[in-house]
Amino acid sequence: MSYVKPDQLIDSIVQAGVDKSTLSIGQLLARGTLAGAILACATTLALTATAQTHLGIVGAVIFPVGFVMIVLLGLELVTGSFALIPLAVLEGKTTVQLMLRNFVFVIIGHLIGCALYAGLYLATVTRMGTDQSDPVIAMIIKIAETKTIGYEALGASGLALVFIKAVLCNWMVTLGAVLAFTSTTTGGKILAMWLPVTMFFALGFEHAVVNMFVIPAGMLLGAHVGFLDWWGWNQLPVLLGNFVGGVTLTAALLYFSHRTKVARTARPVLGPAVAVETSDISVAAVEAETSRETVSA
Repeated sequence: MSYVKPDQLIDSIVQAGVDKSTLSIGQLLARGTLAGAILACATTLALTATAQTHLGIVGAVIFPVGFVMIVLLGLELVTGSFALIPLAVLEGKTTVQLMLRNFVFVIIGHLIGCALYAGLYLATVTRMGTDQSDPVIAMIIKIAETKTIGYEALGASGLALVFIKAVLCNWMVTLGAVLAFTSTTTGGKILAMWLPVTMFFALGFEHAVVNMFVIPAGMLLGAHVGFLDWWGWNQLPVLLGNFVGGVTLTAALLYFSHRTKVARTARPVLGPAVAVETSDISVAAVEAETSRETVSA
């Protein structure tokens, strides 16, 4: 069967967290850059679908294609890692320092990837700066302003609101990352990942990497948003909310729901060298028993 049970799932998640934490800085930057560009591309695809159909749910159904590509290609998406690496730390398989190293360099990669795609996409959607008629342009400007000065207008309540929306967003996104481990087939992984990611996009929650593209893109198109508006009223609180959502609502609850003492102390699979030693012990035991039988006879 292709279904992976929850107790086995935890082992896979922990190992994935270990693997992610031990990647080189070059790998983190490269994978983070590509992931950022892919997610930015998926965002523009979703906005285009919404503009063409006037139905936000259509864009939400299409958007997960980017997330699926990132996971299947083994790239680095920091919001997904917010649930995976902390479990490896909890198990003592990696360190907080390595976890933070992953987060920092992957975020830098995301910013690079989103910036590269934004430059290329804006050149095409504006016909090299000569045409502002595409409806997606107006959508990006409005989204950028709503995600920044829209919260600023609410003051402290705006900060609380953006943080809550970020927590809820990464609850769904990290569920998608975890559900990718529940199947051993590509089709099963895709379907499992698609569902929660569609939910977060349709509900208008706040995703840090999407915002690394859509807000600066809106700024370049003329949105009345400054750098401090972007980072102070959205990017930093969203990163924090995404981390809290991934760690608490997904990683911690799943871990303490399914991890048992038996599972944590289960005997590891024997490697070749250990297997030989076990075999030698068995042979020695048989020879000893044979010797005793001979003496008795």
